[in-house]
Amino acid sequence: MSSSAPKISRFLIVLIIFVFSFAGLYGQETGSKQKKKRETRVDTEKVQDKSNAYFEGDFLRYEDYVYDKSIKTVLFHREGWEITPPIILYKSNERLVLSFDDLDGDYKSWQYTVVHCDAYWKPSDLWQNEYLEGFTNDYIREYRFSFNTLQPFTHYSIILPNDNLKFTLPGNYLLKIYPDGNPGKPIITRRFMVVDPKVKVSGKVKRAGNIDQYFSHHEIPFSVHHTSYPIAEPYRDLKVVVLQNHRWDNALWGMKPLMLRNDELDYQYTDGSNTFEAGNEFRYFDIKSLRYNSERVRFIENRADGYHVTLFPDARRTNKVYVTYSEINGQMLIKTEDAQNTSTEAEYVWVDFYIPLESPFTDGSVYVMGALTDWQFRSTSGADGNEPYGRMKYNFARQGYETRLYLKQGYYNYLYAFLPNGKTKAELFRLEGSLYETRNSYTVLVYHREPGTRFDRLIAAEVIEN
Repeated sequence: MSSSAPKISRFLIVLIIFVFSFAGLYGQETGSKQKKKRETRVDTEKVQDKSNAYFEGDFLRYEDYVYDKSIKTVLFHREGWEITPPIILYKSNERLVLSFDDLDGDYKSWQYTVVHCDAYWKPSDLWQNEYLEGFTNDYIREYRFSFNTLQPFTHYSIILPNDNLKFTLPGNYLLKIYPDGNPGKPIITRRFMVVDPKVKVSGKVKRAGNIDQYFSHHEIPFSVHHTSYPIAEPYRDLKVVVLQNHRWDNALWGMKPLMLRNDELDYQYTDGSNTFEAGNEFRYFDIKSLRYNSERVRFIENRADGYHVTLFPDARRTNKVYVTYSEINGQMLIKTEDAQNTSTEAEYVWVDFYIPLESPFTDGSVYVMGALTDWQFRSTSGADGNEPYGRMKYNFARQGYETRLYLKQGYYNYLYAFLPNGKTKAELFRLEGSLYETRNSYTVLVYHREPGTRFDRLIAAEVIEN
């Protein structure tokens, strides 16, 4: 009996040590799992916060966007060419002009800066002093108050580059305008490009070869010729983007060459990956004068809240034959015939759009598309609860979609676009039809990241038209 007691005591000691060790390991494992769960939850919350932040009014978007409802008629183009895209040649005398109206009608001190971006419009890994010469930000000094208009406004404008701010690198840039000393509250962001032409692009617009798209789509086969410009790794260092009528929602990104032939990179796809919905010719209306009704204007009224222009009802063009006429591919030309100075004397008017439809769509929304709505399509309301600009509402009494836009006098192009729920790419076929005969403008952008550099150089911006 006495000899077995020590054995039992030793057994109990070992058992106790084992139990406490296991409990410790279990506690560590449980604590680790709980920590991971907490970290996962925190990460998820961060993602959700970031996602929700996009719909806040001051969330910085690296795209063309207006953040303040009092800001209207933002124009950005090459100096002297009012309906051109904001693209200028590197190390040239070409300049860009940006102008906008503030409907508050008072003076505000605005500042601006520019950010260099990569081919996909993300900020480049560069310091501002690497791509800017002079100041990194400056004030908008040119402004004029409206004269003899029902709607008071202040007209602001800047020219880039200027003596205080110059670009030292080619590529993509984002212009940001914000209140004095408050860069975290932007009012306008606008994309622009500085191209250093190193290669040639040859291509054409043709009807799609795919039988399913033969009557409705355009195919854009093209080649990049780099005779005097070496590109050692085109699949790795080259990025190509194709735009239709300067829209970004349906841009083709990340295209790779199909074949390498000496100094030629071949992008002549045959699988439909280089096709665009052709759409239809842009609709138009002319409100350069409020003294008479132009072709598309039904009537003009001067009401208590200003001028109202009602357009004739538009007809759905799906399954209609192609009709050609002159238009400007969705752009707008601001001009008044009723006064001397368009910038400060052109009137703002309410313009009513209406297109009849027997019943509303349940799988998406209808938008007025074009420069008049900044080519924007958003499926949700903003932080202030307002409807996205340009989105139409279905009127059951009238049996059709309608909306009202506040526009400055001028000549406008537009289309009715359909945005499926949960998508960012708009479609035209449902209301406009899509016909291969339609005339569109396509821009091929070629970017090259040279070995040892930290930015994408824009080496071609070629326009191809049918």
